[in-house]
Amino acid sequence: MTDVDDLPFLRKQARTQRFTLGAPKAFRVAPDGSRVLFLRSESGTDPRHSLWSADLATGAETKVVDAAELLPGEEELPAEERARRERARETGGGVVHYGVDAGFTVAAFTLSGKLYTLDLASGEVTLRVDGAVIDPRPSPTGTHVAYVQDRRLHVMELATGDDRVLAGEDDEDVSWGLAEFIAAEEMDRTRGYWWAPDGAALLAERADRGPVPRWTIADPANPQHPANVVAYPAAGTTNALVTLAVLGLDGSRVDVAPGEWEYLASVHWSAGGAPLLAVEPRDQTRLDVLALDVTDGSTSVVHTATDQHWIDIVGGVPAWTPDGRLVTERMVDGDHRLYVGDDAVTPAGLQLRAVLDVGDELLFSASDEDSTQIHVYRTEGGSIHRVSTVDGVHHGAGSVAVTVLSSWSLEHSGPRVSVLRDGAEAVAIASSTVDPDIVPNLTWLTLGERGLRAALLLPRGYEPSEGKLPVLLDPYGGPHAQRVLQSRNAFLTSQWLADQGFAVLVADGRGTPGRGAVWEREIHGRLADVTLQDQVDALQAAAARFPELDVERVAIRGWSYGGYLSALAVLRRPDVFHAAVAGAPVTDWSLYDTHYTERYLGQPQDEVASYAHNSLIESAGELSRALLIVHGLADDNVFVAHSLRLSSALLAKGRSHVFLPLAGATHMTPQAEEVAENLMRSQVDWILRELSVVDKSVEKETA
Repeated sequence: MTDVDDLPFLRKQARTQRFTLGAPKAFRVAPDGSRVLFLRSESGTDPRHSLWSADLATGAETKVVDAAELLPGEEELPAEERARRERARETGGGVVHYGVDAGFTVAAFTLSGKLYTLDLASGEVTLRVDGAVIDPRPSPTGTHVAYVQDRRLHVMELATGDDRVLAGEDDEDVSWGLAEFIAAEEMDRTRGYWWAPDGAALLAERADRGPVPRWTIADPANPQHPANVVAYPAAGTTNALVTLAVLGLDGSRVDVAPGEWEYLASVHWSAGGAPLLAVEPRDQTRLDVLALDVTDGSTSVVHTATDQHWIDIVGGVPAWTPDGRLVTERMVDGDHRLYVGDDAVTPAGLQLRAVLDVGDELLFSASDEDSTQIHVYRTEGGSIHRVSTVDGVHHGAGSVAVTVLSSWSLEHSGPRVSVLRDGAEAVAIASSTVDPDIVPNLTWLTLGERGLRAALLLPRGYEPSEGKLPVLLDPYGGPHAQRVLQSRNAFLTSQWLADQGFAVLVADGRGTPGRGAVWEREIHGRLADVTLQDQVDALQAAAARFPELDVERVAIRGWSYGGYLSALAVLRRPDVFHAAVAGAPVTDWSLYDTHYTERYLGQPQDEVASYAHNSLIESAGELSRALLIVHGLADDNVFVAHSLRLSSALLAKGRSHVFLPLAGATHMTPQAEEVAENLMRSQVDWILRELSVVDKSVEKETA
């Protein structure tokens, strides 16, 4: 195999899974602070992750589970595990998830669907179940392991090997212990069962997808293969029916009383109090925190948050402190603030991102007035302190006492990972990511009357005397995600695009996180109008400051919401945009899922005019610019029906366009090196032709 350093940038990016392989992740800190467990692949090109341990006294790192040794061949994943990884956008292999008990005596993990346990004292690895296992988690006491197999929730006693089904049904539409599609895709809830603190019982989800509409994903490239039929809750249709039960290891069962809620957003069960359920009604304008009585299944409301538009789900809350105080996120005057009981922990202007650990003190992440940075904070008594000290995007794990800090910056590629004791660095954890050898030629911008955060990237070595540059906008532009973050890795693709002869503009508009609730809610009912206008405003403001931007040659490209925004740009604003590449676009919001779509647009049967106004298909007859549509045929998130319907509508209106189907590709962009490289090159080639930039060669490879 060719050495990665000799590969052109696009091949290198594909082989390294966007330069993420080799980065340590999934940290667990021992309760005595002696060591940290984490996952890391062997190198920046090895997709197989192994389990490692770092000794915090010496800094020594030991591989405690070698994925290549346990599984030298190819992985064979259960269908549920493939779906779980798709929802989590997990592209790696090997050990990608593991659980540990409270005392740090045993870890559980799967490889190719096989369940293994690791004795953390002796280092002995034991095969427990040979095949089709999902999401194993040891009990807090370390005596048992729970897992899901064939939609049934199992529990195994480790000392005896006794394996029992705690809950399961013969109905293929019913699963126990698995997060349903909406929870995993839209609510960041990846688990479907939770251990009691004493290890004597589990709180388990029962999901019945029977009422959910069935959609079909065919494989046109292999017509001999049967179609994949999936349950997909499109906007306005029926969600899976989610209920809960407390299942005792002694065989007891207590069903949780049903309530007037549609969505189970999160569950917290700790020694600080009764299990907490965060639940939402269908319209998401209220979030109730319910305390569960495990003896009879009844619930009582301990906190309620309401908003006329929607309530955000924030990771890590609600939760109990060890002494029984309720930790929540609350919106106060447009700020996302952290509360313990009725006391505000964070000040006005600091936007809470996630709660990372709840102990006697709290560890959390937040953004101040600079939304392009995310920092880790800790509480100490009645005050808060910033743990991360340099500019960038920081992720935290562990606790206030022992914090693992993973830091991304414009100053370096890949993460720098350090372990801090009481805020002071103790040891560093090595990262073996591949250096992309690209330093973005980037200008940091705040644009227009709304102060849009943006980055402008020019070709490396470019001089204004060389003439004006065609402009390429490279946004995501929708809710939930930011592109403009102070991390070098966030701009690698954009810089490669710039090096092909473009001025590349990346801008975050209203609806993106980090700037408070008022900013985020500007898009309510107005996805198309608001997000497109912000891209136009960013372009025009940047062009006014940088005369080298040629506004007579403007293209836009994006994937998912960015694909929607790109197609929208040439349909609604042909006076500004001359060509667009729309990757996996949502073209008709009635075809997208309930929780995401209805949060912003309501239900389609109630908001007919709004769905029509925000639809690309309704605007098909307006296309007068060049449009390239790209879509994976195996996409089970944004189905290829979106692009097919848009293409059909364009054809019916006599509007010329190009449609590129990707055989076997899901919503994640293609990972095969040749396909990933050629897909990007073909997009650039097409854009250059459409903008009539015939003197610039897409074959230029400066990276």
